[in-house]
Amino acid sequence: MSVNGEGHPDDQTYSSRVCFMENGLDKFENSPLKKDSYTQCPGSLEEDKVTVNGNYYCPVTNGELQHVHHARAGRKVEPVYSGEKGHTVLVHSGIERWASPLEAQGQGAAINQHFEFPKYGTTRTRIDDDDDDLVPLIKPHSSVGPCEPPGCKARENIQPGVALAPAEQMWSTSRERAVKLRVAKSGPGSEAPMTVYQMFQETVRNYGDLPALAAKKDGNWETLTYKEYFQQCRAAAKSFLKLGLERYHGVGILGFNSPEWFIADIGSILAGGLAVGIYVTNSPEACLFVANHCEANVLVVENHKQLVKILKVKDQLPHLKAIVQYKDELEQKLSNLYTWKEFIKLGEDVKEEALNDVIRSQVANECCSLIYTSGTTGHPKGVMLSHDNITWLANAAGTMRNLTWGEQIIVSYLPLSHVAAQVSDMWICMRFAGTTYFAEPDALKGSLVNTLREVRPTTFLGVPRVWEKMQEKMKAMGVRASMMRRKVANWAKAIGLRASYNAMNGSDAVPWGYMLANSLVFKKVRVALGLDRCTACYTGAAPITKDTLEFFMSFKIPLFELYGMSETTGPHTMSRHSAHRIMSCGKEVLGCSTKLDKTDEDGIGEICFWGRHVFMGYLNMSEQTEAALDREGWLHSGDLGKHDKDGFLFVTGRIKELIITAGGENIPPVPIEDLVKEELPIISNAMLVGDRRKFLSALLTLKCNVDDSGEPTDELAPETVEFCWQRGSTVVRISDLTAKRPPAISKAIQEGIERVNVRATSNAQKIQKWTILERDFSITGGELGPTMKLKRPIVHKMYKEDIERFYAE
Repeated sequence: MSVNGEGHPDDQTYSSRVCFMENGLDKFENSPLKKDSYTQCPGSLEEDKVTVNGNYYCPVTNGELQHVHHARAGRKVEPVYSGEKGHTVLVHSGIERWASPLEAQGQGAAINQHFEFPKYGTTRTRIDDDDDDLVPLIKPHSSVGPCEPPGCKARENIQPGVALAPAEQMWSTSRERAVKLRVAKSGPGSEAPMTVYQMFQETVRNYGDLPALAAKKDGNWETLTYKEYFQQCRAAAKSFLKLGLERYHGVGILGFNSPEWFIADIGSILAGGLAVGIYVTNSPEACLFVANHCEANVLVVENHKQLVKILKVKDQLPHLKAIVQYKDELEQKLSNLYTWKEFIKLGEDVKEEALNDVIRSQVANECCSLIYTSGTTGHPKGVMLSHDNITWLANAAGTMRNLTWGEQIIVSYLPLSHVAAQVSDMWICMRFAGTTYFAEPDALKGSLVNTLREVRPTTFLGVPRVWEKMQEKMKAMGVRASMMRRKVANWAKAIGLRASYNAMNGSDAVPWGYMLANSLVFKKVRVALGLDRCTACYTGAAPITKDTLEFFMSFKIPLFELYGMSETTGPHTMSRHSAHRIMSCGKEVLGCSTKLDKTDEDGIGEICFWGRHVFMGYLNMSEQTEAALDREGWLHSGDLGKHDKDGFLFVTGRIKELIITAGGENIPPVPIEDLVKEELPIISNAMLVGDRRKFLSALLTLKCNVDDSGEPTDELAPETVEFCWQRGSTVVRISDLTAKRPPAISKAIQEGIERVNVRATSNAQKIQKWTILERDFSITGGELGPTMKLKRPIVHKMYKEDIERFYAE
């Protein structure tokens, strides 16, 4: 490539051969480049102009963006390239300062330049390949090329290519405003930005006939291929347009996981709206807040139970235009209330090109989805995620897990309104052409294991409470087993634990008897759990105890911890077979960075995140956004953590959860609470209190049975009953135990507390008083969030009298 001329832009001359990037493909035109083809970007630009954070980029065959160095006029520049080579040219024209990473001043001067693309849908004549004036450059990645979506009449040139809207900052609180992407110069993090539609399109093109979604109907699995899935999402998008969905307005989805949930979510994005999950446990008032905050035009509900919540508050929703119910028949006919079938048919007369126009206008650095936080400390915050947040993280996390295209099988059961389930079940699966099977709505009430046995997933994600419930049931079965079976199980578990630790530490050595233990116990347990095909089991969204981790390790089922938050589009760090330390959250997803801010003498500081997965900002919440993102663009998590010598991240607590005693000592409660549950396996939940008090106390709940709806009952769990029986007590109910307070049980619990206190690093960290509450914590009770995370402020309010009694004397 040569660039002719020197000096000020006004004196600039131009190459006669110009490269246009059209729909992501390199196109050529034998004509002079207009002088304003490169300009300073003062603010907003026309739709067909693109900026990539001030750097010029070229898409490549492996999905990465390779940086093309800027140069002064007259200097020939060889771009970095990989993959299959093609031909194109890049011509520099008038800019205020010549920006080049080859020069000292180049980085700062590169901000807000843009490349001018021709209008989409046009065709240019390509220059002959033997032209010596052209510098070889890579061909674009297939994900940004034209495609022919199945079932579409207008099928050509509908992708906007690698297109980014102009942006001045890395954060925003406005749904319409784009952000700068944290694109790396090379390697992980430098991949080509793409929209959700582009990612979906690529999977359909390459794996369109593979199964995408599977759900049970009348006892049989019904499957959608990726082509059918894609067609239904486009159909839903056209129906949203028909209903009057406005750009950047919300489509709220309130219901259990299902194909319709996925299709509504993706359809709303394709139609230019914002996909918004709403927790099924939300009250009508909580639904009202979310729907108003995102200015929802459409609400999609699962059934009549969820519909009733919306009907109670619909008159307070000025932006609401329609409600869609995707399960069961309507129990009442209302205007602007549709069944799923009626909804899908609504858009049949919307032209494909009308939808294509909306899709063309979408760019990767604009918002497409809102994840609402659980609101434990106030109103929920709307976490704005861009197309790039989702598509980049889906690719990066799947690559980190060494997923193979077309082979992943998962079971979807965790709330899709939570980022962990959404990224795992919907986005990573889409990126790698996996199959998502939907569990029954009562999955967490007991039917999940049946689905797991039937589907036999290749990966499985569970929040800590799910693993704890499995552990409790397995222990209860062990109690009922014969003496011989218990001895064999204990022998095998000891071997399994040693083998798991060996593997974690990088050793292939297995203890003597491992093969027999694997045959007699481990294989049977994995089959019974439905995890016999699972190559990796994950845990995240809340802290998990060492006791639970070691329990599953003893059956040779290591649980790999994930760590992240809604604001990081899910995982920031991951554990895996090749990088695993117990109680660690693993290492950063490739392309992400971690900083520990304001570290103490032990190396513990606030965990801060950097990467393409960092959110855009909180919708309409400037103050909260400024508190979360510093001026350099680092996201402050509010969590405390440290790295070990091998780079593994350990989360030690949360700044807001720190208990500051009357003596001024800062105490992270989670490690102490975990020790209580480790020393006393009958304890279901433990919550430390004592902020600004003279000593620490603990609220304790006992493990109990749950009813058919998953609610805790008054009946003690078999494990707890046996604990009491071994100490001479015959109580079988929590109410009996709290009323009678058997001395032997109180003594046993106190001894456990004392064992915890022995391990305390100071007297201030010792538990002085405790009490057993009359019921276990639950989601419906209000003590736990949707992912079973403890809502401390709520518990403080609910059990204020119990807490005050600790300090009454």
